[in-house]
Amino acid sequence: MRNKCSLTVIILTYNEEIHLARAIKSVSSIAKRVIVVDSYSSDETVQIAVKLGAEVFTNKFVNQSRQFQWALDSIRIDTDWVMRLDADEIVEQDLCEEIESRLPLVKAETVGINFKRKHIFLGKWIKHGGRYPLILLRMWRNGKGKIEDRWMDEHIVVWGGKVVTFEGGFSDHNLNDLTFFTQKHNKYATREAVDIINQKSNLFPRDIELSTSSSSFQASMKRYIKENLYNKIPFQISALLYFLFRYIVQLGFLDGKPGVTYHFLQGFWYRFLVGAKVYELEKELRNETSKYLIIKRLSELTGLDLPEE
Repeated sequence: MRNKCSLTVIILTYNEEIHLARAIKSVSSIAKRVIVVDSYSSDETVQIAVKLGAEVFTNKFVNQSRQFQWALDSIRIDTDWVMRLDADEIVEQDLCEEIESRLPLVKAETVGINFKRKHIFLGKWIKHGGRYPLILLRMWRNGKGKIEDRWMDEHIVVWGGKVVTFEGGFSDHNLNDLTFFTQKHNKYATREAVDIINQKSNLFPRDIELSTSSSSFQASMKRYIKENLYNKIPFQISALLYFLFRYIVQLGFLDGKPGVTYHFLQGFWYRFLVGAKVYELEKELRNETSKYLIIKRLSELTGLDLPEE
């Protein structure tokens, strides 16, 4: 039996019976606590979590950011370290072993730990097109981290020390079909469109705390390029250029048939959809005369519970 780390893993769920057991089992040997925050699932998600020894809490879902921050603010966490794990992600055996051996030896000045995430799509590891490794800050010292308050592409940010990177395997492997993938990304596109409109018009407060010192260098640079360059190019051009860059320059074509499907859907169709939704929403909002009315109308158009200014 392993000595478990002073680590709490937090997993957000809604109808994740297809994934949850796999996620919990992947960390059960190293984490003292596994916390599941559920959004009133109608399947067997909660029963699976309880059966596998996770602590289950329930909270109404608004977005990923607010749900996760609710967990940090509302649940007493008594371990030294906290980890964010999505229900469709897996901490692989070599990363478990690395966490077990390295975490107790991490210097006091270290407050955050990056993982190198791999993406599995249609059963294939997508290694090219800039998709591996995706370096994400997913573990941090208790009390030294929070999640950005954003509608999309939210990251954990830390303060008061350094960030290091562990090398072991960490994979995003969603088992649902392409219908689920496109429906999910359609919802993501709406949320990202809201963030872009908010960036342009400063409708309500948004976190801009992602930096090379508070998260992974890769994540902060991608955010900077997206917000300061990509989003300022007409979407009809930017989406196509981004896809060609991923597929040709970053060798996405080497990922075979699953790769061309993934890179086209995620690297072109999704980016084009985000831009088209920004255009559609801004067209609908152009006659509104105040921030209050813009936010109210934007909430009506998107179905999102947007904050007042």
